Amino acid sequence: MSILDWFANKKNLDKKKSIKNIDKLNIPGNLWVKCPKCSEVLFSKDLELSYKVCSKCSFHFRITPEERIDYLLDNNSFVELDKDIKPVDFLKFEDTEPYEDRLIKAQEKSKYLDAIIIGTAKINGIPVNIGIMNFFFMGGSMGSVVGEKITRIIENGIETKNPVIIFTSSGGARMQEGILSLMQMAKTSAAISKLSSLKIPYITVLCDPTTGGTSASFAMLGDIQIAEPGALISFAGPRVIEQTIKQKIPSGFQRSEFLLDHGMIDNVVHRKDLKKTLKNIISILQAQEENK
Repeated sequence: MSILDWFANKKNLDKKKSIKNIDKLNIPGNLWVKCPKCSEVLFSKDLELSYKVCSKCSFHFRITPEERIDYLLDNNSFVELDKDIKPVDFLKFEDTEPYEDRLIKAQEKSKYLDAIIIGTAKINGIPVNIGIMNFFFMGGSMGSVVGEKITRIIENGIETKNPVIIFTSSGGARMQEGILSLMQMAKTSAAISKLSSLKIPYITVLCDPTTGGTSASFAMLGDIQIAEPGALISFAGPRVIEQTIKQKIPSGFQRSEFLLDHGMIDNVVHRKDLKKTLKNIISILQAQEENK
């Protein structure tokens, strides 16, 4: 064997070893998640078992409606209602792209038709009406479908006399539907007023984020208002407020703990304790009504 052949064989051998080592280190990229608050690297399976809450700093990750159903409702108790209602591009709205195209992309990505699902379920055996907003669909923005579904689940509560619980997570009204998205504020508030007149419990769970027209309507009208730790809850963003009032806002302003300290919400509850807390609240409210 010539010296040139020897070097050629060695080069091919080194290349094969390199490929083999790469194959051994071909680790899936979704095994680990970095906490955006404390930068702790978390094992994905452990994170799922801990309700999607960081084990080091208790940061609450945003979760999908399916995950919320699994974590908080009795097994196989959720029955979805009005699942086929679709948004309509009645304004033929177009900015950088047509609204119709945005809807198609959001539906394909999230596997949902719009930013909320509603249905009936049980929490520790107690029948309830549930609405769960989905921030992963166009930022949980409130359009005509969200307002209609919120109203329908409230009407179902009026019919069944069972409590209504809404989990909010929204960037506010959906600008692509113009004035009709803003009209959902009045529509949902009117439905809640009727629910309240019948003394049927209405509980809101404010998740990160709850802002804009959502926070200015049904999100802040609960008989009991609970928030997840660290959730952003506001109408306008901090930068807009600072520019308007020409003052620096306090640290932690618009977070759930700040709102609790200033009487805007009733409690801040860790996700692992939320199911038990909701069950206790409903039991107390129902017992009080029965004793009247």
